[in-house]
Amino acid sequence: MPWFGAHMSIAGGYHHALEAALKYDCEALQLFTKNSNQWRAKELTDADIHLFREAHTRTRVRSLIAHDCYLINLASPDPTLYRRSLEAFVEEVQRAERLGLDYLVTHPGAHVGSGEEAGLARVAAALDEVHRRCPGYHVQILLETTAGQGSCLGHRFEHLAAILAQVAEPERLGICLDTCHVFAAGYALAPRSAYRATFRAFDRIIGLERLKAFHVNDSRKPLGSRIDRHAHIGRGCIGKEAFGLLVNDRRFRQRPMVLETPKEHEGRDMDAVNFKALRALLKK
Repeated sequence: MPWFGAHMSIAGGYHHALEAALKYDCEALQLFTKNSNQWRAKELTDADIHLFREAHTRTRVRSLIAHDCYLINLASPDPTLYRRSLEAFVEEVQRAERLGLDYLVTHPGAHVGSGEEAGLARVAAALDEVHRRCPGYHVQILLETTAGQGSCLGHRFEHLAAILAQVAEPERLGICLDTCHVFAAGYALAPRSAYRATFRAFDRIIGLERLKAFHVNDSRKPLGSRIDRHAHIGRGCIGKEAFGLLVNDRRFRQRPMVLETPKEHEGRDMDAVNFKALRALLKK
């Protein structure tokens, strides 16, 4: 079976995210290593790391994932923003490595009118510099599929394949597939024939061996809308059938599948509701 988890808050300390994962019997966890909407980061102390790693031993979590800051744009044509983004991303990789995380998820970025080809080349160049400055690191960078809002890159499998083809060390990269994002980008996930077609295309263009993690989110917007709006499992336009196909796909056993859905709705604990929905779809 896959490893279910959710994005958890680090408010009060990184170890609190693991304590939340323990509450829901998670096998995977995603967190931010810093405030997601600020450039500056609070110092990561030895005490932070000790508490986090000690808490990890008390959980069933097998896959630890970070998501980078939303301000970072490695595809930016603006030299100042590009350099600031690159430096911030290096710091993200360093923090993830110190915490002992497995993956760091990042959106490829937005070309802001400079064109897809130029934007993809900038992303690849940035990743090469990051890898040069972080030699021998355990943490692996995962490029996330996107919905394709505005000039955002990553909404076509070909975009991610182009980055992988241009970097010097492609083996240090993987892919995180967000179900809401690919659906909004126009890749159907149900019925079974459409599900198979989407993953055949992914395998042909990128390769399923590079697919290391999933964000499992339903979509508030329809197929091909290019709008990123997450919904609770089975309560959006994707529907339960697609998630049933995904969680029972034998190719994705022991792959992290992480919720990024709103935590509360009308006073209900929606992580509990969504985990129950996902686990109910598992076939014996």
